[in-house]
Amino acid sequence: MSEAGKDLREAAARKGSFLQTLKAVAWAFFGVRKSKGYQDDTDRINPIHVIVAGVLGGVIFVVTLVLVVRWVVASGAGA
Repeated sequence: MSEAGKDLREAAARKGSFLQTLKAVAWAFFGVRKSKGYQDDTDRINPIHVIVAGVLGGVIFVVTLVLVVRWVVASGAGA
């Protein structure tokens, strides 16, 4: 097995919880994170969880924006 394959398997075996991953992704969406927190996240969380949480967060963000725009347009605030 190649070195990259070993690294990927090791990273995927990390025991960080999905809740920790959601919290890290939320901080990433917000755009503010202390370097200590970032280092803790990179040592603990599973990269597969990061991908799932990132996609989920992106979908929630887009749906929220669409709903807000529909609400504003329906209320006639632009007229």
